[in-house]
Amino acid sequence: MGNEAHDQQYSKKLQACGHSQKHKLPKSIMLVILTNLVTIYIFTGPISFLYHSSPSPRYSNSISKELNSTKAQIAATHSLLSELHHRLNSSNLLVQALLIDLTRQQEKQSNGADQNQMSLKVGSDDLSFALGPHKLPFGYSPRIGSDEIHTPVGASCMRLHEELNQYMSYEIGGECPMDDVLAQRLMLKGCEPLPRRRCRPKSPTNYVEPTPLPESLWTTPPDTSIVWDAYACKSYQCLIDRKNKPGSYDCKNCFDLQGEEKNKWIFDDGGLDFAIDQVLATKAAGTIRVGLDIGGGTGTFAARMRERNVIIITSTLNLDGPFNNLIASRGLVPMHISISRRFPFFDNTLDIVHSMDVLSNWIPDTMLEFVLYDVYRVLRPGGLFWLDHFFCFGSQLNKTYVPILDRIGFNRLRWHVETKLNRGVHKNVLYISALMEKPMT
Repeated sequence: MGNEAHDQQYSKKLQACGHSQKHKLPKSIMLVILTNLVTIYIFTGPISFLYHSSPSPRYSNSISKELNSTKAQIAATHSLLSELHHRLNSSNLLVQALLIDLTRQQEKQSNGADQNQMSLKVGSDDLSFALGPHKLPFGYSPRIGSDEIHTPVGASCMRLHEELNQYMSYEIGGECPMDDVLAQRLMLKGCEPLPRRRCRPKSPTNYVEPTPLPESLWTTPPDTSIVWDAYACKSYQCLIDRKNKPGSYDCKNCFDLQGEEKNKWIFDDGGLDFAIDQVLATKAAGTIRVGLDIGGGTGTFAARMRERNVIIITSTLNLDGPFNNLIASRGLVPMHISISRRFPFFDNTLDIVHSMDVLSNWIPDTMLEFVLYDVYRVLRPGGLFWLDHFFCFGSQLNKTYVPILDRIGFNRLRWHVETKLNRGVHKNVLYISALMEKPMT
C-alpha cells in the first residue's frame, strides 16, 4: 500500500511538470517571433513608408536638393582623393629616388672605408702583424696587466695610409727598400715611432772597422762606413765643403770636425757662449754624469762631454745628411727621434739636458711648452737645463717665452740676452742663453 501511494504521487508530479512545459514552450516561441517582427519593422518600416506613402512635392524637392548636394560633395571628395593619390605617388617616387641616392652614397663610403682598410694590407701583410696586438705565449702577465702586448705606433700613422702602406711594402726576410726619406717624412708628420719591419737594411760596401776612442771623437769616418743612396752628397768631403756653398742646409758647418766644431763650448765669453767647464762647475764634481742633447747635429756637444766622462745621448734626424751615422762613428750615442716625440726617459733620471738653436720660436708656443715640461720631467732634482742660443723676436721675449719658463718652475743660474746681429738690428731678433736648474724640492 505504501508503494502504490508513492507511485501515484510521483505520477501526478510528472503530469504537472508536463503541463507546465506545454504552457512555457509557446511563450518562448512567441518571444522570438515578436523580437524578429520588431527588428524587421525597425529596418524596413521607414523604407516601406518611403515606397508606400505619398510624400508632398515640397518634401520631395528638399530631398532631391539634399541628394544633389551630397552627390556634389561626393564628387568633390573623389576629385580631392584623386589629387592626393597623385601627390602621394609623386612623393613615393621622390622618396625612392632619395633612397637610391642615399644607398649609393653609403656604398661609396663603405667602399672607401674598405679600401682604406685594404690599403693597410695591400703590398705587405706585415703591417697587420707589426701593429699587433700579440698574445703572450704564457698567457696573462700580472706585470703588464694583460694577456697580450701592443706595439706603440703613433696615431697619425693611421691617417697616412698610402705612405704607411708604401713603407710596409717589402719582401719579408729580404733587403729593406732604400726609403730613409720616406721614413723621416712619416716621422715628421707624426707617425712616430714607426712600425717595425722584418727586412735587412742595405749594408755599406767595403765596410771597415771604426776608429778607436778617443781618436774617433774628432776623426772624419771613411766614406765606406755608410750607405749614401738617400743623400745629395755621396761623400763626407762633399758635406764638409757645403759650408762654402750658397744655400741653406741643416747644420751647414758641423760636418767639418776640424773647423768651428773644434772650438765649441771651450771658451766662456760671459755672454751668450757658455763653456762646458764653467757649467759643470755649478755642481759638485762628478754629479753630472748622464744627459741629453736635443737636436745635437753631429754630436760635438756629446764629444766634449765624453772627454769629461759625461755620457750624452744626442737626438737628431738625418735631414739630407748622415747625422746619426757620424755620431755613432765618433763613438757616441745617437737617437733618431723628432722634437715632437716624448723623450724616452723615465722621470727624474737625467743630470743635464742641453739644446742649441733647435728650441726656438719656429716651434708653436703650446708645443714648445710641452717640450719644456718634458725636459723638466726627465731631469732629476737639481738637474741642469742649458738653453743655448734660443732665438725669438724682441716682442715675444717678455710676452711669451719668459712667462712659459716661469710657469714651468726652473731656477735661473745664468741668463743672458743679446741681439741676433746677422738678422739685422732693425728686425729685433734676440738670442737667449740660459742655465737653469730643476728645484730640489
